[in-house]
Amino acid sequence: MNFEQARYNMIEQQLRPWKVLDPDVLDVLHVVKREEFVPAVHRRLAFADTEIALDNGTAMFAPKVEAHALQALAMKKHENVLEVGTGSGYMAALLGAHADHVWSVEIDAQQAEIARANLLRAGVSNVVVEVGNGLAGLAAHAPYDAVMVSGSVHKVPRALLEQLKPGGRLFAIEGESPAKEAVLYTRVGDDFRRVAVFEIEVAALREAEPARKFVF
Repeated sequence: MNFEQARYNMIEQQLRPWKVLDPDVLDVLHVVKREEFVPAVHRRLAFADTEIALDNGTAMFAPKVEAHALQALAMKKHENVLEVGTGSGYMAALLGAHADHVWSVEIDAQQAEIARANLLRAGVSNVVVEVGNGLAGLAAHAPYDAVMVSGSVHKVPRALLEQLKPGGRLFAIEGESPAKEAVLYTRVGDDFRRVAVFEIEVAALREAEPARKFVF
């Protein structure tokens, strides 16, 4: 398979029509090799317009969601970033290419090890993967310039928003199927401005899955 041609087609046929036009974002998508973070069994789908299943039952976002998140967060090279839900490590690598340092929190210890190995192989040195419930944030390194929630949640916890710096941004996908919404929060003083970016259906963050209801 010609991955470079597939990468080019993804950018031109999926991302640009979806109004991902930031040249810095598009450049990083050329540099960070998505196929190196996809499970081997799904490698031929690395650039398809679809979520890709991971071994722990979660999924990578479709490329257009990843790209739109980067564009919305509009990170600068001096900024520090928190990611909730490491998954394969690909989104963390993209964040790291735009920022100074990234802390990524993954609830599944085995998946965290896979992500660390992927990041090491890709030569990414400014991302640290920690194991824990990312929706509680990572207070030890707060406040953050940007937060990326890599999976859908019913509602972003206030405690996570409060780990943003003034002017800090948080990208997340909120809601319940089939009406989930990608949103960007910006901290303004002690308040948070919420702007809807687009509607999308994506897999829930593992730690955000609702409790099962018992039927008698």
